[in-house]
Order: sequence, then C-alpha cells, then structure tokens
Amino acid sequence: MSVSGDNLLAILKTGFVSSCQPVDDGPMDAPEIVAAMAQASIAGGAVALRIEGVDNVKATRLKVTAPIIGIVKRDLTDSQIRITPFIEDVLALAKAGADIIAIDATQRTRPVEVAILVKAIHEAGCIAMADCSNFEEGMASRELGVEIIGTTMSGYVGETVPTDPDFAFVSALKKAGCFVMAEGRYNSPELAKKAILAGADCVTVGSAITRIEHICTWFADAVLEARGECHEAVA
Repeated sequence: MSVSGDNLLAILKTGFVSSCQPVDDGPMDAPEIVAAMAQASIAGGAVALRIEGVDNVKATRLKVTAPIIGIVKRDLTDSQIRITPFIEDVLALAKAGADIIAIDATQRTRPVEVAILVKAIHEAGCIAMADCSNFEEGMASRELGVEIIGTTMSGYVGETVPTDPDFAFVSALKKAGCFVMAEGRYNSPELAKKAILAGADCVTVGSAITRIEHICTWFADAVLEARGECHEAVA
C-alpha cells in the first residue's frame, strides 16, 4: 500500500469510485481495456477505482496512482459467495497492487470465514472493505476491524433485486459510526448525490460508467417504449 490507511480514507471522502468491470467475456473484457477505462475514469473525476481480477489490477496499477479496490469474483459450486472468497485471492490482489481489498461479508455458507480473510488483508498491508447485505453484517464486519463497510450486497441475496439503492442502509451504517461506501444500483448522478446526502462517505458507480452493453440497453428500451407510445397515439 503506497499511502497510509487514513490517507486512503481521506481520498475516498473527496469523490466517488469508478467500478471498471466490463461485462464478462464481452468485447471490453481485457486488461488493457480495463486499464484504459480506469484512466478515463480518473480523468473524468473519479478519485479511486474498483477493479475485478488480478490481471486487471496489475494492468491498471501500471497506469494510475489512484487507490484501487481489488476484488476477485468466483462462481463456486458449494457456496453463493462470489467476491474474494479465498485467502489466495487476497494475497494475489495485494501483490498485484490493490490498496483496498473487498470481500463478500454476507452471512451465507462460505469457504473461508470473514475474520480469516480480514486478518489476511491486514497482514498483506491493505485496507479491508466488507460488501454487506444488511446492517447486522456491517456491524459484525466493523467488530472485526474492517475499515470500510459497503452496502454492495443489499438486494442481491434474495430472489428479487430492487430497482432503487438502499439509502436507509447507508444512513443506518453512518449513524452507527461506520465509514460507509454506498454501492449497488447507483446508476445516475442524482442517485450518487442522494447517497452522499444519506450519509455515505463515498459512493461506487459501476454499470452506468463502464458497462456499455447495459447503458445501451437502457437507451434502446426507452426508445422502443417511446415508439410504442407514438404508435398508440397515432392509432
């Protein structure tokens, strides 16, 4: 870690995090493109980056000095935990140049306990971030010494994903004294602003910036809907 933990948190408080995660196996899913996304994000005002994959972290670290939140996503057969589930993931991310390492801290069946992963993150000289789905998970993570509590998993552990972000979760964590990262469905400047007003110390924005396929789908659906309304009006 090139800067102290306190300085990293201070940097995060000055802006937002751009999550440079292209659609898996899409045309943008390559380390050099992820690194370019990261550079463009910083040029546009992001103060930090969330990067998935060891190779992507390595490529990005060569191009930027901004703080990197590193994660590894895995699809496991015996657990629903996807975000940085193993100690080897933590060590590889730290070696690749991540300053902050995020883990899934939800209370689901997992291959490695949260406490063990947090210990490994700190021993590697990095800051820990817990991607949580509810207040209880956030408090449990804080008790373990996790520096950043994220609302990342709110709405993603049930059957139906809500449309709006979980502002109440953000506010509850802040009132409890956490350093709060608002994350999850913050797909417009207005929603990012509301996150800060709700008490977030920082906000992570992903699909609305770096997933072209998703953004194009939003516009395509809106245009098709409008054409349908025009047709009905004429009829």
